[in-house]
Amino acid sequence: MNDENTAYRITDFAESERPRERLARLGPKSLSNAELLAILLRVGVKGENAVQVAQRLLNTFGGIIGLHRAAFDEVCAQYGVGTAKAAQIKAALELGYRMKQESIERGSIHSPEEAAQLILHEMSALDQEELWVMLLDTRNHFLMTETIYRGSLNSSQVRVGELFKSAVRRNAASIIVAHNHPSGDPTPSPDDIAVTRAIVEAGKLLDIDVLDHLVIGSGNYVSLKERGLGFG
Repeated sequence: MNDENTAYRITDFAESERPRERLARLGPKSLSNAELLAILLRVGVKGENAVQVAQRLLNTFGGIIGLHRAAFDEVCAQYGVGTAKAAQIKAALELGYRMKQESIERGSIHSPEEAAQLILHEMSALDQEELWVMLLDTRNHFLMTETIYRGSLNSSQVRVGELFKSAVRRNAASIIVAHNHPSGDPTPSPDDIAVTRAIVEAGKLLDIDVLDHLVIGSGNYVSLKERGLGFG
């Protein structure tokens, strides 16, 4: 489209090139992130049209994931946003997450990617480390997610038995363990591998399969099972 450094108004665009009109004609997949966000913003500010404001927000917060992670007050404080627009942005991001979550919950989880997509949006937004356990039944249907630990974790702090309490109570057939790295880098640490090895061994004793341990970064993840870390 137009040079983002030039202060064109949306109304200066040919009608067929305006984000809302293009969405109606070609569908939402034809629009960039900035154009989709501009539809929520509706109007720009002096010197910036809505698409330029949207692009500035994405640049400021490091993309969609960063915008989701940002505190509501931080988004409100951005020039051209305010309370109402910030609420619209946060609501739209949350709806997107819930739609993806519902689609996965209705089916079975058969891959690390499917498991990660169920929690990636929410865990990527956490500002401190957390360890979660996902429970599955005999057909790999998702049952629930439970938060086991919050705060900085290492292998000496994690009590493996705590991870299996809900699985035993709910008669779960298997679990998937996940924790986040607030730094955004999902590379497993030696402690992550040590904890995984202990969890897998405990699962064998309890006859509960440990299907994977996912490390969640900023919009990405690593499967320790796929890498053969702690599962050998």
